[in-house]
Amino acid sequence: MTNIDEITIDELADLPEGRGILYDIRDEISYSHGTIPKAENVPDIERMAAEGRLPKDKILILFCMHGAQSAIACEHLRELGYDARSLVGGYGAWLRKNFLTEDRSAEIEDSLRNRRKFKERLFSPFAKAVARYNLVEPGDKIAVCISGGKDSMLMAKLFQELQRHRKFHFELIFLVMDPGYNELNRLLIENNASALGVPITVFETSIFDAVYSVDKSPCYLCARMRRGYLYSKAKELGCNKIALGHHFDDVIETTLMGMLWSGQFQGMLPKLKSKNFPGMELIRPLYLVREDDIKSWRDYNGLHFIQCACRFTDTCSSCRTDGSPVSKRMETKLLIRRLKESNPQVEKNIFNSLSNVCLNTVLAYKKDGKVYSFLDEEI
Repeated sequence: MTNIDEITIDELADLPEGRGILYDIRDEISYSHGTIPKAENVPDIERMAAEGRLPKDKILILFCMHGAQSAIACEHLRELGYDARSLVGGYGAWLRKNFLTEDRSAEIEDSLRNRRKFKERLFSPFAKAVARYNLVEPGDKIAVCISGGKDSMLMAKLFQELQRHRKFHFELIFLVMDPGYNELNRLLIENNASALGVPITVFETSIFDAVYSVDKSPCYLCARMRRGYLYSKAKELGCNKIALGHHFDDVIETTLMGMLWSGQFQGMLPKLKSKNFPGMELIRPLYLVREDDIKSWRDYNGLHFIQCACRFTDTCSSCRTDGSPVSKRMETKLLIRRLKESNPQVEKNIFNSLSNVCLNTVLAYKKDGKVYSFLDEEI
Protein backbone atom coordinates (compact mmCIF):
# COMPACT_ATOMS: atom_id res chain seq x y z
CA MET A 1 0.00 0.00 0.00
CA THR A 2 0.99 3.68 -0.40
CA ASN A 3 1.85 3.95 3.32
CA ILE A 4 0.49 2.77 6.61
CA ASP A 5 -1.97 5.68 6.87
CA GLU A 6 -3.40 5.75 3.32
CA ILE A 7 -4.95 3.63 0.63
CA THR A 8 -5.39 4.58 -3.04
CA ILE A 9 -8.42 3.97 -5.26
CA ASP A 10 -6.57 1.18 -7.10
CA GLU A 11 -5.50 -0.46 -3.84
CA LEU A 12 -9.10 -0.26 -2.61
CA ALA A 13 -10.29 -2.14 -5.70
CA ASP A 14 -7.67 -4.87 -5.12
CA LEU A 15 -8.49 -5.33 -1.44
CA PRO A 16 -9.81 -8.87 -0.77
CA GLU A 17 -13.55 -9.14 -0.15
CA GLY A 18 -14.35 -8.74 3.53
CA ARG A 19 -10.89 -7.50 4.45
CA GLY A 20 -11.90 -3.89 4.91
CA ILE A 21 -14.91 -1.72 5.75
CA LEU A 22 -15.55 1.53 3.88
CA TYR A 23 -16.73 4.47 5.98
CA ASP A 24 -18.01 7.77 4.56
CA ILE A 25 -17.42 10.25 7.38
CA ARG A 26 -19.17 13.19 5.69
CA ASP A 27 -22.44 14.53 7.07
CA GLU A 28 -25.68 12.73 6.31
CA ILE A 29 -26.81 15.30 3.73
CA SER A 30 -23.56 15.02 1.76
CA TYR A 31 -23.78 11.22 1.94
CA SER A 32 -27.34 11.29 0.63
CA HIS A 33 -26.21 13.16 -2.49
CA GLY A 34 -23.97 10.26 -3.47
CA THR A 35 -21.25 8.02 -2.11
CA ILE A 36 -18.98 5.11 -2.98
CA PRO A 37 -20.92 1.83 -3.30
CA LYS A 38 -21.11 -0.22 -0.06
CA ALA A 39 -19.87 2.68 2.06
CA GLU A 40 -21.45 3.18 5.48
CA ASN A 41 -22.19 6.71 6.64
CA VAL A 42 -20.50 7.30 10.01
CA PRO A 43 -20.04 11.05 10.56
CA ASP A 44 -19.36 10.47 14.28
CA ILE A 45 -16.70 7.80 13.70
CA GLU A 46 -14.21 9.20 16.22
CA ARG A 47 -16.77 8.99 19.01
CA MET A 48 -17.70 5.45 17.97
CA ALA A 49 -14.04 4.50 17.96
CA ALA A 50 -13.51 5.97 21.42
CA GLU A 51 -16.47 3.92 22.66
CA GLY A 52 -15.00 0.75 21.14
CA ARG A 53 -17.88 0.29 18.67
CA LEU A 54 -15.72 -0.34 15.58
CA PRO A 55 -14.12 -3.66 14.60
CA LYS A 56 -10.40 -4.05 15.24
CA ASP A 57 -9.99 -7.12 13.03
CA LYS A 58 -10.72 -5.17 9.80
CA ILE A 59 -9.03 -2.40 7.85
CA LEU A 60 -11.15 0.70 8.40
CA ILE A 61 -11.08 2.79 5.23
CA LEU A 62 -12.24 6.36 5.82
CA PHE A 63 -13.05 9.02 3.24
CA CYS A 64 -14.53 12.50 3.03
CA MET A 65 -14.80 14.64 -0.10
CA HIS A 66 -11.13 15.33 -0.77
CA GLY A 67 -9.36 13.41 2.00
CA ALA A 68 -8.53 16.21 4.44
CA GLN A 69 -10.69 15.28 7.39
CA SER A 70 -10.48 11.53 6.84
CA ALA A 71 -6.69 11.75 7.25
CA ILE A 72 -7.11 13.49 10.60
CA ALA A 73 -9.76 11.00 11.74
CA CYS A 74 -7.53 8.07 10.77
CA GLU A 75 -4.72 9.42 12.91
CA HIS A 76 -7.04 9.51 15.93
CA LEU A 77 -8.32 5.99 15.24
CA ARG A 78 -4.82 4.59 14.93
CA GLU A 79 -3.94 6.07 18.31
CA LEU A 80 -6.82 3.98 19.69
CA GLY A 81 -5.43 0.81 18.14
CA TYR A 82 -7.50 0.60 14.95
CA ASP A 83 -6.05 -0.26 11.54
CA ALA A 84 -7.44 2.87 9.85
CA ARG A 85 -6.53 4.16 6.38
CA SER A 86 -7.56 7.36 4.65
CA LEU A 87 -8.67 7.09 1.02
CA VAL A 88 -6.29 9.26 -0.98
CA GLY A 89 -8.23 12.05 -2.69
CA GLY A 90 -11.51 10.98 -1.05
CA TYR A 91 -14.83 10.69 -2.83
CA GLY A 92 -13.63 13.20 -5.42
CA ALA A 93 -10.84 10.85 -6.49
CA TRP A 94 -13.29 7.96 -6.70
CA LEU A 95 -15.61 10.02 -8.89
CA ARG A 96 -12.76 10.92 -11.21
CA LYS A 97 -11.79 7.24 -11.50
CA ASN A 98 -15.37 6.19 -12.22
CA PHE A 99 -16.51 8.81 -14.74
CA LEU A 100 -19.18 7.53 -17.11
CA THR A 101 -17.66 7.08 -20.55
CA GLU A 102 -20.27 5.02 -22.40
CA ASP A 103 -23.70 6.10 -23.70
CA ARG A 104 -26.26 5.10 -21.04
CA SER A 105 -29.16 7.12 -22.44
CA ALA A 106 -31.25 4.18 -23.74
CA GLU A 107 -31.38 2.25 -20.46
CA ILE A 108 -31.87 5.39 -18.39
CA GLU A 109 -34.75 6.50 -20.61
CA ASP A 110 -36.24 3.01 -20.34
CA SER A 111 -36.28 3.35 -16.54
CA LEU A 112 -38.32 6.57 -16.87
CA ARG A 113 -40.82 4.92 -19.22
CA ASN A 114 -41.25 1.76 -17.17
CA ARG A 115 -44.38 2.01 -15.05
CA ARG A 116 -43.05 -0.30 -12.34
CA LYS A 117 -39.81 1.62 -12.09
CA PHE A 118 -40.05 5.39 -12.36
CA LYS A 119 -42.79 6.43 -14.77
CA GLU A 120 -45.41 6.90 -12.03
CA ARG A 121 -42.95 8.34 -9.50
CA LEU A 122 -41.12 10.76 -11.80
CA PHE A 123 -42.55 11.32 -15.26
CA SER A 124 -46.21 11.35 -14.17
CA PRO A 125 -45.83 14.06 -11.47
CA PHE A 126 -43.56 16.01 -13.84
CA ALA A 127 -46.22 15.94 -16.58
CA LYS A 128 -48.92 16.69 -13.99
CA ALA A 129 -47.13 19.86 -12.84
CA VAL A 130 -46.59 20.97 -16.44
CA ALA A 131 -50.31 20.60 -17.13
CA ARG A 132 -51.66 21.86 -13.79
CA TYR A 133 -49.61 25.05 -13.74
CA ASN A 134 -49.49 25.55 -17.52
CA LEU A 135 -45.69 25.57 -17.56
CA VAL A 136 -45.16 24.67 -21.23
CA GLU A 137 -47.12 26.34 -24.02
CA PRO A 138 -47.12 26.12 -27.83
CA GLY A 139 -44.15 27.89 -29.37
CA ASP A 140 -42.11 28.01 -26.15
CA LYS A 141 -38.34 27.90 -26.35
CA ILE A 142 -37.17 26.75 -22.94
CA ALA A 143 -33.69 26.96 -21.47
CA VAL A 144 -33.43 23.88 -19.26
CA CYS A 145 -30.85 25.04 -16.73
CA ILE A 146 -28.47 22.30 -15.64
CA SER A 147 -26.33 22.82 -12.54
CA GLY A 148 -24.89 19.32 -12.65
CA GLY A 149 -26.80 17.91 -9.69
CA LYS A 150 -29.26 15.02 -9.70
CA ASP A 151 -32.34 17.29 -9.91
CA SER A 152 -31.42 19.30 -12.98
CA MET A 153 -30.05 16.25 -14.82
CA LEU A 154 -33.28 14.37 -14.20
CA MET A 155 -35.27 17.42 -15.30
CA ALA A 156 -33.38 17.40 -18.60
CA LYS A 157 -34.26 13.75 -19.21
CA LEU A 158 -37.91 14.31 -18.30
CA PHE A 159 -38.11 17.26 -20.70
CA GLN A 160 -36.71 15.05 -23.47
CA GLU A 161 -39.38 12.48 -22.66
CA LEU A 162 -42.09 15.15 -22.62
CA GLN A 163 -40.96 16.38 -26.02
CA ARG A 164 -41.34 12.86 -27.44
CA HIS A 165 -44.97 12.84 -26.27
CA ARG A 166 -45.67 16.48 -27.13
CA LYS A 167 -49.06 17.55 -28.35
CA PHE A 168 -47.68 20.82 -29.69
CA HIS A 169 -44.35 22.26 -30.76
CA PHE A 170 -41.84 23.64 -28.26
CA GLU A 171 -38.05 23.84 -28.26
CA LEU A 172 -35.44 22.96 -25.66
CA ILE A 173 -31.92 24.21 -25.01
CA PHE A 174 -29.98 22.47 -22.24
CA LEU A 175 -28.06 25.32 -20.71
CA VAL A 176 -25.08 24.93 -18.37
CA MET A 177 -23.56 28.00 -16.77
CA ASP A 178 -20.02 27.52 -15.45
CA PRO A 179 -19.66 30.08 -12.63
CA GLY A 180 -16.10 28.95 -11.97
CA TYR A 181 -16.34 25.20 -11.34
CA ASN A 182 -13.25 23.29 -10.34
CA GLU A 183 -11.94 20.81 -12.90
CA LEU A 184 -13.60 17.79 -11.28
CA ASN A 185 -17.08 19.31 -11.26
CA ARG A 186 -16.81 20.59 -14.83
CA LEU A 187 -15.70 17.17 -16.09
CA LEU A 188 -18.40 15.39 -14.12
CA ILE A 189 -21.12 17.58 -15.63
CA GLU A 190 -19.83 17.11 -19.18
CA ASN A 191 -19.37 13.33 -18.82
CA ASN A 192 -22.78 12.81 -17.26
CA ALA A 193 -24.50 14.89 -19.92
CA SER A 194 -22.79 12.89 -22.65
CA ALA A 195 -23.64 9.54 -21.03
CA LEU A 196 -27.28 10.57 -20.52
CA GLY A 197 -27.67 11.86 -24.07
CA VAL A 198 -28.24 15.49 -23.07
CA PRO A 199 -26.72 17.93 -25.62
CA ILE A 200 -25.60 20.77 -23.36
CA THR A 201 -24.72 24.34 -24.25
CA VAL A 202 -22.07 25.66 -21.85
CA PHE A 203 -21.21 29.28 -21.19
CA GLU A 204 -18.72 30.63 -18.66
CA THR A 205 -18.90 33.38 -16.06
CA SER A 206 -16.69 34.48 -13.16
CA ILE A 207 -19.37 34.59 -10.48
CA PHE A 208 -17.41 32.57 -7.93
CA ASP A 209 -14.50 35.00 -8.23
CA ALA A 210 -16.85 37.95 -7.81
CA VAL A 211 -18.46 36.70 -4.57
CA TYR A 212 -15.53 34.84 -3.04
CA SER A 213 -14.38 37.79 -0.94
CA VAL A 214 -17.87 39.00 0.00
CA ASP A 215 -18.40 38.70 3.74
CA LYS A 216 -22.11 39.45 4.01
CA SER A 217 -24.59 37.03 2.38
CA PRO A 218 -22.31 35.67 -0.38
CA CYS A 219 -24.75 32.82 -1.10
CA TYR A 220 -27.63 35.24 -1.66
CA LEU A 221 -25.51 37.38 -3.97
CA CYS A 222 -24.25 34.34 -5.85
CA ALA A 223 -27.79 33.04 -6.37
CA ARG A 224 -29.00 36.41 -7.65
CA MET A 225 -26.07 36.71 -10.05
CA ARG A 226 -26.48 33.17 -11.35
CA ARG A 227 -30.19 33.74 -11.98
CA GLY A 228 -29.42 36.95 -13.84
CA TYR A 229 -26.79 35.35 -16.04
CA LEU A 230 -29.13 32.46 -16.88
CA TYR A 231 -31.94 34.83 -17.86
CA SER A 232 -29.58 36.93 -19.94
CA LYS A 233 -28.04 33.99 -21.82
CA ALA A 234 -31.40 32.30 -22.34
CA LYS A 235 -32.84 35.50 -23.82
CA GLU A 236 -29.77 35.86 -26.04
CA LEU A 237 -30.47 32.34 -27.37
CA GLY A 238 -34.07 33.25 -28.16
CA CYS A 239 -35.70 31.51 -25.18
CA ASN A 240 -38.76 32.86 -23.43
CA LYS A 241 -38.52 30.61 -20.36
CA ILE A 242 -35.90 29.16 -18.05
CA ALA A 243 -36.58 25.92 -16.19
CA LEU A 244 -35.00 25.27 -12.78
CA GLY A 245 -34.77 21.94 -10.96
CA HIS A 246 -36.48 22.80 -7.67
CA HIS A 247 -38.59 19.85 -6.49
CA PHE A 248 -41.39 19.19 -3.98
CA ASP A 249 -38.99 19.00 -1.02
CA ASP A 250 -37.43 22.34 -1.95
CA VAL A 251 -40.90 23.88 -1.94
CA ILE A 252 -41.86 22.72 1.56
CA GLU A 253 -38.40 23.40 3.00
CA THR A 254 -38.46 26.96 1.65
CA THR A 255 -41.91 27.50 3.13
CA LEU A 256 -40.87 26.28 6.58
CA MET A 257 -37.53 28.10 6.44
CA GLY A 258 -39.31 31.40 5.85
CA MET A 259 -41.43 30.90 8.96
CA LEU A 260 -38.67 29.63 11.26
CA TRP A 261 -35.71 31.77 10.20
CA SER A 262 -37.19 34.87 8.53
CA GLY A 263 -40.52 35.35 10.28
CA GLN A 264 -42.56 35.32 7.09
CA PHE A 265 -44.85 32.96 5.21
CA GLN A 266 -43.32 32.72 1.76
CA GLY A 267 -43.73 29.94 -0.74
CA MET A 268 -41.86 28.88 -3.87
CA LEU A 269 -44.09 29.32 -6.93
CA PRO A 270 -44.21 26.85 -9.85
CA LYS A 271 -43.79 29.74 -12.29
CA LEU A 272 -42.79 33.36 -12.04
CA LYS A 273 -42.63 36.21 -14.54
CA SER A 274 -39.31 38.05 -14.56
CA LYS A 275 -39.35 41.71 -13.56
CA ASN A 276 -35.89 42.45 -14.91
CA PHE A 277 -36.19 40.52 -18.17
CA PRO A 278 -39.53 41.40 -19.83
CA GLY A 279 -41.14 38.52 -21.67
CA MET A 280 -39.14 35.93 -19.73
CA GLU A 281 -40.61 33.45 -17.27
CA LEU A 282 -39.14 31.03 -14.74
CA ILE A 283 -40.77 27.58 -14.41
CA ARG A 284 -40.25 24.71 -11.96
CA PRO A 285 -41.56 21.50 -13.60
CA LEU A 286 -40.25 19.21 -10.79
CA TYR A 287 -42.68 20.99 -8.43
CA LEU A 288 -44.55 17.76 -7.58
CA VAL A 289 -41.59 15.35 -7.72
CA ARG A 290 -40.28 13.96 -4.41
CA GLU A 291 -36.56 14.07 -3.71
CA ASP A 292 -36.47 10.49 -2.43
CA ASP A 293 -37.77 9.31 -5.80
CA ILE A 294 -35.05 11.30 -7.57
CA LYS A 295 -32.45 9.62 -5.36
CA SER A 296 -33.94 6.20 -6.11
CA TRP A 297 -33.68 6.89 -9.86
CA ARG A 298 -30.08 8.04 -9.44
CA ASP A 299 -29.06 4.99 -7.42
CA TYR A 300 -30.97 2.52 -9.59
CA ASN A 301 -29.02 3.72 -12.62
CA GLY A 302 -25.71 3.92 -10.75
CA LEU A 303 -25.33 7.65 -11.43
CA HIS A 304 -23.15 10.12 -9.53
CA PHE A 305 -23.63 13.89 -9.69
CA ILE A 306 -22.06 16.92 -8.07
CA GLN A 307 -23.60 18.06 -4.79
CA CYS A 308 -22.65 21.69 -4.47
CA ALA A 309 -19.98 23.23 -6.66
CA CYS A 310 -19.65 26.40 -4.62
CA ARG A 311 -16.13 27.24 -3.41
CA PHE A 312 -17.56 27.91 0.04
CA THR A 313 -19.12 24.46 0.43
CA ASP A 314 -17.87 22.06 -2.25
CA THR A 315 -15.79 20.19 0.28
CA CYS A 316 -18.78 19.14 2.45
CA SER A 317 -19.32 20.08 6.05
CA SER A 318 -17.03 17.35 7.33
CA CYS A 319 -14.11 18.83 5.40
CA ARG A 320 -14.58 22.41 6.53
CA THR A 321 -12.00 23.83 8.87
CA ASP A 322 -13.79 27.07 9.69
CA GLY A 323 -16.32 25.53 12.02
CA SER A 324 -19.23 26.74 9.89
CA PRO A 325 -22.54 25.22 10.94
CA VAL A 326 -24.94 23.12 8.91
CA SER A 327 -26.99 25.35 6.62
CA LYS A 328 -30.50 26.42 7.57
CA ARG A 329 -31.86 24.37 4.68
CA MET A 330 -30.15 21.26 6.02
CA GLU A 331 -31.50 21.97 9.51
CA THR A 332 -34.99 22.36 8.08
CA LYS A 333 -34.67 19.18 6.02
CA LEU A 334 -33.68 17.21 9.12
CA LEU A 335 -36.49 18.81 11.14
CA ILE A 336 -39.10 17.74 8.59
CA ARG A 337 -37.66 14.24 8.64
CA ARG A 338 -38.06 14.06 12.42
CA LEU A 339 -41.62 15.43 12.27
CA LYS A 340 -42.49 12.84 9.65
CA GLU A 341 -41.70 10.06 12.13
CA SER A 342 -44.77 10.98 14.20
CA ASN A 343 -46.85 12.47 11.37
CA PRO A 344 -46.41 10.79 7.95
CA GLN A 345 -48.58 13.53 6.37
CA VAL A 346 -46.41 16.45 7.47
CA GLU A 347 -44.79 17.02 4.05
CA LYS A 348 -48.13 16.98 2.26
CA ASN A 349 -49.65 19.28 4.88
CA ILE A 350 -46.90 21.88 4.53
CA PHE A 351 -47.31 21.81 0.74
CA ASN A 352 -51.12 22.08 0.93
CA SER A 353 -50.85 25.03 3.34
CA LEU A 354 -49.60 27.12 0.42
CA SER A 355 -53.05 26.81 -1.16
CA ASN A 356 -55.09 26.85 2.05
CA VAL A 357 -54.33 30.27 3.53
CA CYS A 358 -57.25 31.43 5.70
CA LEU A 359 -57.25 35.21 5.24
CA ASN A 360 -59.73 35.71 8.08
CA THR A 361 -57.04 34.67 10.56
CA VAL A 362 -54.07 36.51 9.00
CA LEU A 363 -52.90 39.82 10.47
CA ALA A 364 -51.33 41.26 7.35
CA TYR A 365 -49.82 40.51 3.98
CA LYS A 366 -47.09 41.99 1.85
CA LYS A 367 -47.29 42.72 -1.87
CA ASP A 368 -44.54 44.32 -3.95
CA GLY A 369 -42.76 45.36 -0.78
CA LYS A 370 -45.77 47.12 0.77
CA VAL A 371 -47.51 45.83 3.89
CA TYR A 372 -51.32 45.72 4.04
CA SER A 373 -53.07 45.03 7.35
CA PHE A 374 -56.29 43.04 7.50
CA LEU A 375 -57.07 44.80 10.79
CA ASP A 376 -57.76 47.96 8.78
CA GLU A 377 -60.45 46.26 6.70
CA GLU A 378 -64.14 46.11 7.58
CA ILE A 379 -65.45 42.73 8.58
